[in-house]
Amino acid sequence: MSVAVVSDNFATEVLEASEPVLADFWATWCAPCRALGPVIENLSKTYAGKVKVVKVDVDQAPDLAVQYGVRSIPTVMLFKGGQPVGRWVGVQPSATYSKALDEHLD
Repeated sequence: MSVAVVSDNFATEVLEASEPVLADFWATWCAPCRALGPVIENLSKTYAGKVKVVKVDVDQAPDLAVQYGVRSIPTVMLFKGGQPVGRWVGVQPSATYSKALDEHLD
């Protein structure tokens, strides 16, 4: 299950996480974001215990969107060791994310 992240808990949940973190930057009004939602939730189940999956509502945390250069949503970023190591803009197939996650698992 994914974790909702806002500015107050981003550092703890994403930057300080011991495991890789897949962060979905989205908004409730965004149709492509809603289409991607089930893919992200599926990944959170598939990689449970190996990868943390978080959702960042850009309307609730616009500062994070600015900080990470999110200009279009959905944007999905992969963080490892507190650093971004992957970025996808728009809806991508599940296999795209799985391949990147597999490459960054220790």
